[in-house]
Amino acid sequence: MPSDTTSGRSADLDWLLSGLVQRVPDTRSAVLLSSDGLVKSLHGLEPDSADHLAALASGLHSLGRSAGVRFGDGGQVRQVVVELDTTLLFVTTAGSGTCLAVLAGREADAAVLGYEMATLVKSVRPYLATTPRHAVPRPGTPGQ
Repeated sequence: MPSDTTSGRSADLDWLLSGLVQRVPDTRSAVLLSSDGLVKSLHGLEPDSADHLAALASGLHSLGRSAGVRFGDGGQVRQVVVELDTTLLFVTTAGSGTCLAVLAGREADAAVLGYEMATLVKSVRPYLATTPRHAVPRPGTPGQ
């Protein structure tokens, strides 16, 4: 059974993800993640599955950014869609340093889901930002 527990993460945005999943028929789960793949909020997945999805979504988003730099005149990633036999995976930029990943069944209306994701992100973008982490120098490294 999927869990919405909040072990070690913020539950403040879980209700947004829950609302998205409930509004769009055949949508199963959603994860808000930092661009480096850490789960910030989730709905409809066990924590281990959410971690796995966040890592995958981060990689897909990174590949999209690379494609934008190389082939899209430096354009930003709006959305990455992966179409599997029984599942659709959507990954979109959700704020500075943040992505939104959503899993839906094949019967889901991709246009409606994409629209709802964009609307959610646009309405709460300032609250979705993830500040970059800075490396902590190890003892004995130059600059200590």
